[in-house]
Amino acid sequence: MPLLNRDGSGSAPRPAPGEIAFLASSLAPALPATSRLPGVAPGRIFSTCANPGCRSGWLRLWRGRSAPVFEGGWCCSEACTRTLVAAALTREMDGRGSAVPAPHRRLPLGLLMLERGWIAAGQLRGALEAQKAAGAGRLGYWLARRQGVDAALVTRALGLQWSCPVLGLESHDPEGLTPLVPRLLIDAFGALPLRVAAGRILYLGFEDRLDPALALAVERITGLRVESGIVEESRFRTAHARMLKARFPAVELVEAVSEPALAYAMARALERARPVESRLARVHDCFWLRMWLRPAARALPELDSVCDLIGSANGF
Repeated sequence: MPLLNRDGSGSAPRPAPGEIAFLASSLAPALPATSRLPGVAPGRIFSTCANPGCRSGWLRLWRGRSAPVFEGGWCCSEACTRTLVAAALTREMDGRGSAVPAPHRRLPLGLLMLERGWIAAGQLRGALEAQKAAGAGRLGYWLARRQGVDAALVTRALGLQWSCPVLGLESHDPEGLTPLVPRLLIDAFGALPLRVAAGRILYLGFEDRLDPALALAVERITGLRVESGIVEESRFRTAHARMLKARFPAVELVEAVSEPALAYAMARALERARPVESRLARVHDCFWLRMWLRPAARALPELDSVCDLIGSANGF
């Protein structure tokens, strides 16, 4: 898809009316369009538009607007905002911004536990038979519930299988961590933010398998280094359910019929919110746009200082 028009105007195509379906929106109302950017070094006020195809050449000082800022670059007009978002969306769809390392070959859980002498062959056989008869359920579940294997031992084996640590829930504060990741992603991909260490590392827990794509997206959006690990099943489910009941930042959900329509919807959200910074990352088949409404003084932003847009394009 061409990112610039042939006349060099830098504007992205405007979709036809009715091309975008807004499924739900709880975006905070009356987001201010600030005339100056608080907390930014004085030199940045003279920045030029981040769109390389922009022909205006106007400095921020003379343009009369200091936002939105998208991925570190100021957008001088709505047309330039659409062009920058369209380029970033194409980057994410092509996989250039979210290349996840290929998973290593993992030994099946039952064989791993059998090899280490943690279960007997009869226990493995009984668990496999129960799993087959039920037609559902993970092997670890049947080992613990039908064969009497300690759940902590199953969790330890999962950590070995995924080459990751087993994480605890010490001092876990679900309500305090909700500004980091939208509720939809936490629910859909079975993730549990556990804590932020030293303002630099986010520990992200999973029940039985890691999600490298989600972990990478969280790293790119938050700027924190993400360390993923396994949490014991019963403790994970209790903490996960508690976190989903907490209050999260405002979110807008968008389903568009095409890539240009999704780019247009995201650009509209940026123009409404006028964020001091925003970033886009792909998470499997959806796209997460995080917007900071004011500068963040620490790694964990305040709940009302950020808002999100999660979108998808039909056919992707």
